[in-house]
Amino acid sequence: MTRILKVLLRWLLILGFSGLLLIAAAAGVAYWLVSPRLPSVAVLKDYHMQVPLRVLTADGKLIATFGETRRIPVSIDQVPDMLKHAVLSAEDADFYSHPGIDWRGITRAGFHVLASGGNKSQGGSTITQQVARNFFLSPEKLYSRKLIEMFIALRIEGELSKDQILELYLNKMFLGHRSYGVAAAAEYYYGKQLNQLTVAQCAAIASTFQLPSAVNPLTNTPRLIARRNWVLGQMLEHKYINQAQYQEAINAPDDAAPHEQPIQVDAPYLAEMARLQALDRLGNDALTEGYVVKTTLVSTRQEAAVAAVRDGLSIYDHRHGWRGPEAHAELPPGASNADYSSMLSSYTDVAGMTPGLVIASSASEASVYLPNHQTIQLNLAAMDWARPYINESRMGAAPKAVNEVLKPGDIIRVIHDDKGNWQLTQIPKAQAALVSLDPENGAIQSLVGGFNFQRSKFNRAVMAARQPGSSFKPFIYSAAFERGFTAASIINDAPLALPDPSQPNGLWTPSNDDDKFAGPMRLREALIESKNLVSVRLLDAIGVRYARDYVTRFGFPLDALPNNLSMALGTASVSPLSMARGYAVFANGGYLVTPYFINEIDDRDGKPVYVANPARACADCQARLLQNSPPAPPPASMLTNGVATANASTAPAPASSVGMAGETALPADAHNGEAAPVLAPHVIDIRNDYLITSLMKDVITSPMGTGYAAKVLNRPDLAGKTGSTNDHRDAWFVGFNGDLATAVWFGFDDFSPLGKGEFGAKAALPIWIDYMGDALKGLPMKDLAMPPGITTVQINRQSGLPTSSDDPDAMSEIFKVEDVDRLRNQAAQQQQQNQDQQQANDIF
Repeated sequence: MTRILKVLLRWLLILGFSGLLLIAAAAGVAYWLVSPRLPSVAVLKDYHMQVPLRVLTADGKLIATFGETRRIPVSIDQVPDMLKHAVLSAEDADFYSHPGIDWRGITRAGFHVLASGGNKSQGGSTITQQVARNFFLSPEKLYSRKLIEMFIALRIEGELSKDQILELYLNKMFLGHRSYGVAAAAEYYYGKQLNQLTVAQCAAIASTFQLPSAVNPLTNTPRLIARRNWVLGQMLEHKYINQAQYQEAINAPDDAAPHEQPIQVDAPYLAEMARLQALDRLGNDALTEGYVVKTTLVSTRQEAAVAAVRDGLSIYDHRHGWRGPEAHAELPPGASNADYSSMLSSYTDVAGMTPGLVIASSASEASVYLPNHQTIQLNLAAMDWARPYINESRMGAAPKAVNEVLKPGDIIRVIHDDKGNWQLTQIPKAQAALVSLDPENGAIQSLVGGFNFQRSKFNRAVMAARQPGSSFKPFIYSAAFERGFTAASIINDAPLALPDPSQPNGLWTPSNDDDKFAGPMRLREALIESKNLVSVRLLDAIGVRYARDYVTRFGFPLDALPNNLSMALGTASVSPLSMARGYAVFANGGYLVTPYFINEIDDRDGKPVYVANPARACADCQARLLQNSPPAPPPASMLTNGVATANASTAPAPASSVGMAGETALPADAHNGEAAPVLAPHVIDIRNDYLITSLMKDVITSPMGTGYAAKVLNRPDLAGKTGSTNDHRDAWFVGFNGDLATAVWFGFDDFSPLGKGEFGAKAALPIWIDYMGDALKGLPMKDLAMPPGITTVQINRQSGLPTSSDDPDAMSEIFKVEDVDRLRNQAAQQQQQNQDQQQANDIF
């Protein structure tokens, strides 16, 4: 019997050894067959995870992220031990001891396949195998794929350390809701960084690796908690936590909630511009390689711009009455809060305006249910503005009872006022845009393309082609001052009729906004009071052809400028950005800068791949002083970079073209080292600039000025001009000092009239005042010093000619020095003519 057992044992050993040899031989043959197809795992040493594009303000605040995935790469040193232990307990407890393949797990999975008749649900993959599958293979459950996965895992173990493998795993794996990697999952599910996670939260994230789409902290909570508690049990078994920690974590609720990466500055229009410009420069890698775009936007100024535009639109909207509820729903009998929430489910906050459902109303108050399950009361004072809208120029009587305005079932908007009280409001129908530049180099400091990006992605700040009205007049005056006209030149403000075959009576008869005429007046007065007929006569005197050529010096392409006298009234097609650019020439001493909005682009490691070197005015730079060239038209290339033309579409662009950068450009790249300063072209004489600026300062400081309301800012360095068009379809204010050139446009996208009396001074100027007041707060005065070649002369306010200081009608005016002698000769000639006329009168 003993001999038989020895023989059997010997044969078993022989068979076992032979089996092992056969398995080894089979594995060797298999490796020989598949080895040529195995990828090189060396690439994992420098593998770049897909990381979204981030767009920041100049002061480092987040504007937007762009990309299909949420991912925040972290090093293994940044992952707390508790989270590592949770993941190891859930996925591969022997990770640090096996060679990349867990034979026991593979055997267990093999028996499961045999016992279940081919069910491959139990994979037996180690963390290293999962890394191999996720980086190099498909998720197909094939025996051949499993074999290749094992060979790749062995190669990975030979190339990388265990910590390197675990770091790849913790950053690569999908964990539900577009979150890839543990850091992104921690931020999205719990709004925390990794070192802030509790034991229960670590276990919940670790539980997500197995079935991330079906079981995660936000999906299928019962299964998630069951899986989490199992992971906690494994952590306790492996002594990663003690009994007290285990008990506390087991009892912890699932407190996950969606946490989008917090947007710190509201600038979606500029963020879209940055996305498109990054794609243009970097290609499709821009959205996946972790680039960071640092814009020129200043967060405090952007916040001020957004607030000013929204406040201005709401004030205008309230001024024109209540258009009724946003929608109406029939309230079922005995409706509950769940019913109310369901009715509001498709409505979201818009620019701080909260949707609400009126559930009861009486003469004295209305009860309004909000999405946060709160019920508020609105009294008559909360809607005292809500006179019924009839049209843009007419409203009904003021409401005398709350239930005249609100009925049960109305879906409305409410907002907090400055004191924290709820007020009735409504989403404005009108739109507005604001863009503000640094006149020194064209850097965009703030940009608002409309009331709300989610409701309308059309970027009016750069893509709108609207008529600027009287805000265009300073360019015409500048052209006239180069043709010998002065601030004291007399032009007749009187009716005018010119041939125009397009008009029904064959005549074009322009008029002033008030349909009144002041007679002969000085050009300074005419610009202050925005006299249209003076501008038309002035343009006629200097010639349309000359004026069009001259106005291109401010960055406007020739085909955007009408080839007729209507150009004097601002009938060109321009965007707010192009107007801000044109006024920046006056703000910086006569130099044409190109607007831009990207300062720097960094790669995922923080190394710059692009640094802007924009053209600068740099009036006092040594290079500028050495240049000493006279003003001249800018290169043609500076006039064709996306500027709206006279034939441009004036309707909102389709979604595919939303976010176009308008007349901006990416400046020269200087990231490879120091670059010589780029000088902006000198386009107008600084003396011309000083004279026009002095006129626009008076638009604000003179009680007769259309911009007089801006005097409230108490800044004598401000200058600007209002603009209004026929039927009040567009309202503008464009103004500047030495620090900022800012344009505000106000109107309807469909060119509907804004309503009676809605001039630039009423609709657009308040927005400009609110913005500039905040943007310039605490900054010293900054404007042009009087340049050489300008002198002050006493003139007669009636004739505009030099006079003596004892003239009772004498006043001070500034001139170019070469104009003074000519004007004195005219004054002498006029005086002689007056004497001759007096002598002739004396004879008779």
